[in-house]
Amino acid sequence: MTQGERLRVLRKSLDLTLEKFGGALGVGKTAISKLENGENNLTDQMLLLICKEYDVNEDWLRNGDGDMFVQIPEEDLYSKAAASLLKEEDVFAMEALKLYHSLSSDQRTAVKNFIMQLAEKIKEKE
Repeated sequence: MTQGERLRVLRKSLDLTLEKFGGALGVGKTAISKLENGENNLTDQMLLLICKEYDVNEDWLRNGDGDMFVQIPEEDLYSKAAASLLKEEDVFAMEALKLYHSLSSDQRTAVKNFIMQLAEKIKEKE
């Protein structure tokens, strides 16, 4: 499988359109299409950007070796999630996190219980 083919497999596994995949990398859908089809070669800079943005195993994207994705330690996932919220300027999510952080322990427990009950109700209806 070529790099372009692996790139297409990656994008599809993420369930992203050419436009959305490229948008996160600062390029248009045409550029991604040309990479996937082998019309343009994947530069080292673009390859590393893809790996960083989508947690892709560099060896897999370069050579097809190993797993598609790198395993991220759970503690790093929290930082990555917070950074993503800041990058996306998700004001609602950031304000919710700040408010949750300001709650007392009892209030946090009440919020957790509410969310768990809500999740159970939704699951029952599915």
